[in-house]
Amino acid sequence: MLLQDVPSPIDLTRMEDAREWADQAMVKRPWRTEFFAEFARVLDEGEALQVLELGSGPGFLAHHLLTALPQIRYTALDVSAAMHALAAERLGDLQSRVRFVERNFRELSWVDGLGSFDHIVTHQAVHELRHKRYTPMLHEQVRALLAPGGRYLVCDHFAGPGGMKNDQLYMTIDEQRDALQRAGFVRVEPVLLKRGLMMYLAS
Repeated sequence: MLLQDVPSPIDLTRMEDAREWADQAMVKRPWRTEFFAEFARVLDEGEALQVLELGSGPGFLAHHLLTALPQIRYTALDVSAAMHALAAERLGDLQSRVRFVERNFRELSWVDGLGSFDHIVTHQAVHELRHKRYTPMLHEQVRALLAPGGRYLVCDHFAGPGGMKNDQLYMTIDEQRDALQRAGFVRVEPVLLKRGLMMYLAS
């Protein structure tokens, strides 16, 4: 049976859709800020200087981390120029520490020329691969971008009790862990589970 990608109900490259998503994201899931705090806590434990965010969107996580961690330099990667424009508005003067990169992490070439990073973070974006079968390859590419001792913080929706119904787009909590291990990460540790979102630290 041929597995089909799961179509997205919105086009986040369109400014109208991107702005609508940004306006609703924190209203629908105000507990996202608890995950932002965990990202900051983990990054602050080590020598976090160069940080890459995959699927950086309208800059919610970037704003939190750049404010909490004045030592970091940030690369914000997203497929949508509209989202980058919204992020620049949100970040204001903070964007002087940000490199905006417009790329699609569904394409194998998204890693080309990016350099290496002390931490790579992603929040509520991995499912934009549009099918869970692509996830181990994405994680392998992430691992190759990490500097020695670097760490990967990945948070996304999960399928199953307390989570999402679509088990083709979203992985179960165990599948999320297994995908990271299959990608070659030796240590995979749960960080926070709440309201349909699961966050792992991989190294």
